[in-house]
This record gives sequence, C-alpha cells and structure tokens, in this order.
Amino acid sequence: MRDVLLILLAALGGAAVVWLPGALLLRLLHRRSITLNICVLLAVTVLAMLAGVFAVAGGMFISPHDLTVLLIVVPLSGLVSLAIGWWLGRRLARSAMWAEDARAHERQVEASRRDLVAWVSHDLRTPLAGMRAMAEALEDGVVSDPATVAEYHRRIRTGTDRMAALVDDLFELSRINAGALRLSPVDVPLGEVVSDAVAAAAPLAAARRVRLVTEPGNWPLVRASEPELSRIVANLLLNAIRYTPSDGTVTVTGGRDANGGWLAVADTCGGIADTDLPRVFDVAFRGAKARTPAGDTGGGGLGLAIVRGLVEAHGGRVEVRNVAGGCRFEVRLP
Repeated sequence: MRDVLLILLAALGGAAVVWLPGALLLRLLHRRSITLNICVLLAVTVLAMLAGVFAVAGGMFISPHDLTVLLIVVPLSGLVSLAIGWWLGRRLARSAMWAEDARAHERQVEASRRDLVAWVSHDLRTPLAGMRAMAEALEDGVVSDPATVAEYHRRIRTGTDRMAALVDDLFELSRINAGALRLSPVDVPLGEVVSDAVAAAAPLAAARRVRLVTEPGNWPLVRASEPELSRIVANLLLNAIRYTPSDGTVTVTGGRDANGGWLAVADTCGGIADTDLPRVFDVAFRGAKARTPAGDTGGGGLGLAIVRGLVEAHGGRVEVRNVAGGCRFEVRLP
C-alpha cells in the first residue's frame, strides 16, 4: 500500500510539473483558434503522462525494459492523438464559424424583417387612410360634382393598384426568402426580354420625361426562367426611371464575355451615397430620397431586394456602382 501511495504521489508530481505551465499556456491561448487549443491540450496531456512516467521510473518503480516500452508507446499514442485532435479541431472550428455566420445571418434577417414591417406599415397606412377618407366623402355625399367624383375614383383605383403591387412584391420576396421559388430555366434571348421590358416601361418614362435608350449589342442567350428574368429587368428599369430626374436618361446595355451574359442599366440620378451603396439591395431600404417620394412614384423598397434574390436564384450576381452623373446596375447570368 505504501508503494502504491508513493507511485501516485510521484505520478501527480511529475504531471503537475507539466500541467501548471500548460494550464497557463491554455489560458493565454483562450482567444485563439479552437484547433490550436485542442492540439495544445492534447500535447500537455501526453507530456504530463510522460513526466509522470519519468517520475515513477526515477523512484525505481518501473524496470528499464518497461520504461523503454512506455517511451515508445506513449509518444506514438500522443502523435496519433494530436493528429486526430487537429482533424477534430478543424471540424469544430468550421462548425463554430458556420454557427456564428448563421447567428449573424439570423440577426440580419430579423433586423430586415423589422425594417420591412415598419416600411410596409407606413406604405399601407398612408394610401388606406386617403382611400378611406375619399370613400367616406363619396358615401356621405360631401362631393357630388362629376369631376371631383371621377378624380376620387381615379385616386382610389391608383391607391388600390399601388397596394396590390406592394402585396405582389411581398409575396415574391417571401417565396425567395423561404426557398419556395421554383425556376424553369430555358435558353432565353436576353435582347427580347429587354425589348419587352423597355416597351412596358416607356409610358412611365414618357410621363416623367425620361429618355429610355437601348444600345445595340451582342445580346446573348442566357439560361434563365423567363418570367423571373423579365421581373429582374422590369424592376431595374422602374428603379432607374423613378430616381432619374426629368430630361434624364436611362441606358440599357448588354452582351457577353468570358464569364457569361451580362445586362447593365445606367441612369443619371446623380449617384448613390457611398454609405448607401452596400445597402441598396437590402429589404425595405430606399435611401434618403425615398423618405419624401413625389406623388405615387415612391416604391415599397422591395424591388432591388427582389432583383438580388432572383439573380442569385439563377446562379448569377448583381452589382451597383457609381458612374459619371449617376449609377450603373449590372447583372451577370450564366
């Protein structure tokens, strides 16, 4: 019993010689990578075991033959443990980074959701209040002359159209965010899609005295779902027209290069503030100008978010940058 106690004390003393500085080292490394911490922990454990073996061997409790065997087995086992620990540490580090990215994305989505609710509440409340007031005026006979009645009816219809468009945008965005968007990719002539979108946007551009220019180019075939591609082009055009002042120009160009097909919509809006550029495609972000929209031209702040979602669903990317006199939105598709 006395020998067992001496062996225990010797092993603890030898291990303590290694574990005390090892614990200090681990404390200093607590902000470093998970892989490094696991490898250091395993190395300290193996060295503590070796120190305990040497301490017990120094007390003549282990024969030279058994000591040789232990000095072969323990380091080899330690090397295997270090290799496995390094591999597991890498996996844990990746999992931790993924979890942190997921939490950051969740926080960003939650913030976007709050912004979206605030914007949509404002955009629905304002036209609803006006429509209710006009409907009550018509119902109570406050207005009776045909011109005013017709104007009220026109405004009610315009407000209804605006809210219907906002609901459509919300539905489209919810499908994108929920992963419920089902694409049917085919080979689509990009030039034809652009031509149709320009023709549809021409009345709005004419009403705002904005010139729509489509530059001839080598329009490519792209692999895309035609309805969603049309939505992308239409949203970019409407956004450019909305923020381009009267007598301004919106230019649509396209072509192909080594990376695939591309489409660009440039306007003369005067540019976007550098602080706003990274947020242009965020949900419900409309920039400083959108806080005082003119008439019924203000959007719901969802058009560009839908553009980004649809483009990424096609495996492409969309970017924006300032150019002389305005900004340029560029979409790249396979």
